[in-house]
This record gives sequence, structure tokens and C-alpha cells, in this order.
Amino acid sequence: MDVGLIITPQSTPPLCSCRQAREKRKSPSLRALLVVAHPLDNAFAKTAAERIRVTLERRGIEVDMIDLYADDFDPRLTGAERRGYFATPYESKAVANYVARLRLAEKLVFVFPQWWFNVPAILKGFFDRVLVPGVAFDHPSGGGPLIPRLTHVNALWVVSSTGAPWWVTRLYMGDPVRRQIARGIKPLAGRKASFRMLTLYDMDRMTEQRVGVFLDRLEQAFLRF
Repeated sequence: MDVGLIITPQSTPPLCSCRQAREKRKSPSLRALLVVAHPLDNAFAKTAAERIRVTLERRGIEVDMIDLYADDFDPRLTGAERRGYFATPYESKAVANYVARLRLAEKLVFVFPQWWFNVPAILKGFFDRVLVPGVAFDHPSGGGPLIPRLTHVNALWVVSSTGAPWWVTRLYMGDPVRRQIARGIKPLAGRKASFRMLTLYDMDRMTEQRVGVFLDRLEQAFLRF
């Protein structure tokens, strides 16, 4: 179980001026929503989220970061929310701020540790309370597959970490978090939306050198996000 490695913040190497100018010309008006879930400010997830934010902003992409723990987000689906789940329209005013920010996003990133081979409870609550009818999808009137409403999202990427080595997570456990997001949430986005999951495994035996290598890899990946 990944309890979150405490690491020393590392400075982000500057992009060269030519690359920076080139990346800014690509997509100056794009907006990314970055959702991070970890209770410790000096954990790997927070450092990774900050590296992603800096990289995207250097590309000229506007980043809206949601820190669920800092917001004291309540993950509990209320009785009223559950009773009205199939009502039209669905009442989401209790999380209206998050809904509004999600609707503005063209790119979506989740950053979190995997605990017990699952997402943290606070992030699961975000899925339950924010990715709701009328926001992330619609219920078809005659039953059948959900109707996507996150079609404005053209990229859904995940950055996570696990305490277990890769072969336990992927081979023995079947990579449940990847399946949950890739098969459960990704279909609600645009049909051509990209999906990628970058995971740092074996956090229970982690070194700062390995973390540094992964963060550099992360930066390079998000230069093409």
C-alpha cells in the first residue's frame, strides 16, 4: 500500500526559449483541470502535480488545480443526491463549483496514490458527486449505454503511484485502477480523446533518484499532452 513518499521538492529545469515559444504557439487557449488527491503536502503526488502544472503553463496551457484535501472536499454522496440520481435535471448545486470548473476543461488529469489497489476515498467521492448525470453523462430514456457529456475533454491522463511492484499491480491484481478509469470514465469524454496512465511502482522501496527520473519522464510526457 502506497503511503506516499516524503520527498524534497526539486527545481524544475527551464525549457529552452525556442521550445517554450514553439509550445506556446501550439495551444495558447487550452484549459486543463488538474485534480490531486493526497493528504500530505510533501508527498510524491503533490510534487508530481506541481511538475505537471509548471510544464503545462510553460506551454501556454491554462491550468486549474483542484487539491481535494486542501478544499476539505466531502466525498460522501448524500441521501438527497442518491434519491435524485435519475431525476431530470439532476441537482448538483452542492458541488456546483467543481461542476463549473469541469465543464470548462479541455484536458483532464488525475494525480493520486493507489491505496489498496484503488483510488483514495476522497477521489472516489469526487467521481460519485461530480461526474454525475447532466454533467458527465445522460441516462438514455430507453435504457442502454450512457450518453457522454464530457465530449469537450480531448485528453484524460492519470498519474499515480503504488506501494506494490508493477507485476503485483498489473499481473496479479489486473491493474484495477487503470480499468476503472479507462473503461468507466474515459468513454464519457470525446471519442478521440487520448488516455494515458503513468504510474510509479514500488513506492514502499523508493529512492529519491528513482523519483527524480520519473518526474523528468513525466515532464517529457506532458510536453506532448
